[in-house]
Formats: sequence, C-alpha cells, structure tokens
Amino acid sequence: MTKKLYRSIADKKLCGVCGGLGEYFEVDSTLIRLLWVIFTFMGGAGLLAYIVCAIIVPQQNQLPNP
Repeated sequence: MTKKLYRSIADKKLCGVCGGLGEYFEVDSTLIRLLWVIFTFMGGAGLLAYIVCAIIVPQQNQLPNP
C-alpha cells in the first residue's frame, strides 16, 4: 500500500495540513504544529508554506479512488 499526503479531516485545527503531515510521517501532529510555529517565527516562511500546502494538498475525502 502506498502512502498519500492529504489534509486531515479528523486531526485539524485550521486546514488539516499539520494533521495530514503527522499521519503521513507517523508522528504526533502536535510536534508538526510546533515546528511550523518555529519556522513561522524564523522569518515568516512557515506561514507562506502553510498557505501553499493548504491550497495544493488535497483534503482526505477528495482523493481519487484507485
């Protein structure tokens, strides 16, 4: 079975990007959120990256069935 990156429906605070990344890499989504906040405060690149991921990464129920 192949892993697919998606925005989580169940584990989301804003758009589900961190929850989806946590499920994809099999780590706690809180750790992903903490890292994202750190990157945001280190020059603002984290905010831009989050917005891009929220637009590009499909939501969990929008993935095409194989």
